[in-house]
Amino acid sequence: MKKITFISFILFYLFSNLLFAQSPWTENKGEFYTQFSFSTIPSYNEIFGNPDYFSNRNITDDTFQLYGEYGISGKTTLILNIPFKNITTSDILNPIPLDPSIINGDTRNAFGNIEAGIKQNFITKKWLLTGQLNIEINTSSYDDISGIRTGYDAFTFTPLINFGRSFNKSYLQGFTGFNLRTNNYSSNFKIGAEGGTKVFNRIWLIAFLDFVISLENGSIELPIENQLTALYVNNQEYTAFGLKFIGEITPDFGLIAGFGGAFSGNNVAKQAAINVGIYMKFKSD
Repeated sequence: MKKITFISFILFYLFSNLLFAQSPWTENKGEFYTQFSFSTIPSYNEIFGNPDYFSNRNITDDTFQLYGEYGISGKTTLILNIPFKNITTSDILNPIPLDPSIINGDTRNAFGNIEAGIKQNFITKKWLLTGQLNIEINTSSYDDISGIRTGYDAFTFTPLINFGRSFNKSYLQGFTGFNLRTNNYSSNFKIGAEGGTKVFNRIWLIAFLDFVISLENGSIELPIENQLTALYVNNQEYTAFGLKFIGEITPDFGLIAGFGGAFSGNNVAKQAAINVGIYMKFKSD
């Protein structure tokens, strides 16, 4: 991991599944949890590295995301996550004699890596213990002129162990596991924890820590155009923190928001990240 900084921020899956995706709680049989959110990394050009470096172009990375869970039994939940990316890059900021094909700005709208998964609860005492397996499908796209990539050019298998406990008006939870990627990308070790408390009658305040460490076991050769944008390149990692907010409008409908910051990272953006969305719970007939 790289030099620690408290003034730089990152969005790289921090809000992918804002509250429930890596939790030990499963849905009741026949119940749905759905969430639609918008995440943005506004215009940036500085990238975490060793040393930190510049993309020499401004990049804006927006994600519209539909996330859902469905309980097929009291202990087993199915997961689906569909991200749609809107990424814009400017023309080069400081022109140098490069091939024009690698400096053109552009905007791309395309799917990211669609993800499906399953959670199985094993222990339901004071502390819950749940196993989880997610699979990211290689549904992203790449443009070789602008260097815009909307997801990893790989399938990703993510086995996780989730644990947690609820209290009167608060909870604690954590997870650990791996991102195992194909196509000669490096895999990652990941671990994280969060805690939340009800600060008002219908408002939750949640703090989290999230660590992703590359195993540096892949040697994929990505185009120079892609490397200049640092979008979904190899050996991405971070040590991150953040806050989330949930407002319960009704027992089954509410608002979500959050931001994330990074102590350190590698090949990921140094920029403030913001997420907003809505969620709804309902039961099938």
